Amino acid sequence: MDEQRHIPLPLKYRPNNFAELIGQELMAQTIKNAIKLNRIANAYLLTGVRGVGKTTTARIIAKALNCNEVTLGNGEFKEPCSKCDNCIAIGESRSIDVLEMDAASRTGISDIRELIDGVQYAPVSSNYKVYIIDEVHMLSNAAFNGLLKTLEEPPKHVKFIFATTEVRKIPATILSRCQRYDLKRIEPHELSDFFKSICDKEAVPIEDGALKIISRAAEGSVRDGLSLLDQAIAYSESNITEALVKDMIGLNDPIEILNLVSLLMEGQTLAALEKLNLLYEGGADPLLILRDLIHFVHYLTLFKVDAAESLKLSHTEAEFKAFEELATKLQVGTLSMVWQMLHKGLGEVSNTFSPISALEMLLIRIAYTADIPHPNELIEEISRIIEEDETLAVETTPAQKQSSVPKIDPKVQEIIDFFPGAEVETSDN
Repeated sequence: MDEQRHIPLPLKYRPNNFAELIGQELMAQTIKNAIKLNRIANAYLLTGVRGVGKTTTARIIAKALNCNEVTLGNGEFKEPCSKCDNCIAIGESRSIDVLEMDAASRTGISDIRELIDGVQYAPVSSNYKVYIIDEVHMLSNAAFNGLLKTLEEPPKHVKFIFATTEVRKIPATILSRCQRYDLKRIEPHELSDFFKSICDKEAVPIEDGALKIISRAAEGSVRDGLSLLDQAIAYSESNITEALVKDMIGLNDPIEILNLVSLLMEGQTLAALEKLNLLYEGGADPLLILRDLIHFVHYLTLFKVDAAESLKLSHTEAEFKAFEELATKLQVGTLSMVWQMLHKGLGEVSNTFSPISALEMLLIRIAYTADIPHPNELIEEISRIIEEDETLAVETTPAQKQSSVPKIDPKVQEIIDFFPGAEVETSDN
């Protein structure tokens, strides 16, 4: 019965050595060199967003220090075997010499005092006694102060490894006693390749578009992406398609969002509101729609400055082509203005009792202002009007001037009327 138990993908494919880590080559190489040269720090601080491998890396370091098959400081590095008693015990979180502590649930000085009391004892069956403290930023000030002396001058057989998502909350006195490594977000194309290899191992067919959507939704987190992939495998029962993943995650269709952006830029207020209501009635969250609009206007701006090559790796071919086509119709100045308006409207939509109403009002403002002439065009239009007025004053009779008053663009007229003293003088004044 136990053999048939399903193991979630994040646990089943958790890295067991540095070679299996994704996207953290710099950190992995530095620590491998330190182990090879026996220049191991007293304490390591691993920081980064959720799901990038902080706790996993801490366990791999503990394995590398205590593996029975690894000889420290002999001038060459060997990956932990993951087969000896020490490696197996560390991987299963039951090693007597590698102690893991969750600072989120054990935050006080009494917990740290208990840890310090055990530091003096030598490891039972390993080279080092390793203390892994997860979410270390949750410790109280008294607990941090209690760690200072031991952290600075620990016994030779003791190593500390801290993991946190909030490095700014850790006192500077602690940071100065640690070697800090920032684990970066994993790039979408790296996640796609990794997820593809897992689908091959699991014998699950998956479309490239579905891989890109899952990788984009993971936001750089391997664990989040694996959880989504596990869910997609269960949801699909066989082939994982792009449409299925969109339906499962509840993402807004990028093409529909681009259509909404296009309507806004064209000043089609009614059509834009109808498109918004269709998305809302389909179950889309107004706040998520707004965030998508902000992202997409940003992407369109990248196209305008020829910096959108990376979007090919995280979007499907149809989505990339739609971005490219819409970008050719827009100006950077207009995109910049719309992005600012959307970003400022984010607070309004987040804090109101009726997010959809706030979003509608925001889109109305944008649709109304999106087709206002560019300042250069405005100046040219006003200059043209003044020149025509001067020509009329010289070459025509009063009767002819009355019938030949130059026509002003309605948008220009609204702007002129809005500012007192900005009226265009004619020869009749």
